[in-house]
Amino acid sequence: MHLVVLGLAIVALIFGPGLWVQRVLKRYSRPANRYSGTGGELARYLLDECGLQSVKTEATDKGDHYDPEAKAVRLTKDKFEGHSLTAVTVAAHEVGHALQDAAGYRPLKLRTRLVRLAAPGERLAALAMMLSPFISAMTRAPLAGLAMFFGGIAVMGLGTLIHLVTLPTELDASFGRALPLLKKHGILLAGDELHARKLLTAAAWTYVAGSLMSLLNVARWWAILRR
Repeated sequence: MHLVVLGLAIVALIFGPGLWVQRVLKRYSRPANRYSGTGGELARYLLDECGLQSVKTEATDKGDHYDPEAKAVRLTKDKFEGHSLTAVTVAAHEVGHALQDAAGYRPLKLRTRLVRLAAPGERLAALAMMLSPFISAMTRAPLAGLAMFFGGIAVMGLGTLIHLVTLPTELDASFGRALPLLKKHGILLAGDELHARKLLTAAAWTYVAGSLMSLLNVARWWAILRR
């Protein structure tokens, strides 16, 4: 019984944040025409108002983010061209990161370095777990495959930990930068601030949720390894 409860708790921990983030973002993507301007237009307006004319705004297919090296706020097409509350709020969150960068916010610099290390590490970890059963079969040394598998788990877990450690930077971008901007410039329509707060929280948790969801691969590789 205790193992069942523990298992359910672990599943909830892994699935919960990701499902909640997706639910919040999807919920406030309707109505699709709630705001007259798009997320991309709002990002450009806020950047200009903050004296950051040199920061670019671009559409991307690699997820919403701010690139401190290219000095670019990048939004997925549905946010860049969208008129929903989700579009404008996520745009403001990414502008919040641009403001952190302009202010020399040290936690952002640390977050950028750590995330840069975590991303390839997680990809290599997934590859190691995928190859572990083949290594075991080819070398006829189960311990070698197990070592690769558990090494992969450790690296993926480290990636999740990095995103958790850098969560305060995301929250600062949402509530220390983006929300004050939205309020200062009167962007939000009446009654939308409470919903925008939920969206800003979801935006802050995006990386953590994504990293936790990636751990689901562990169960798949474990099943393969045990065959």
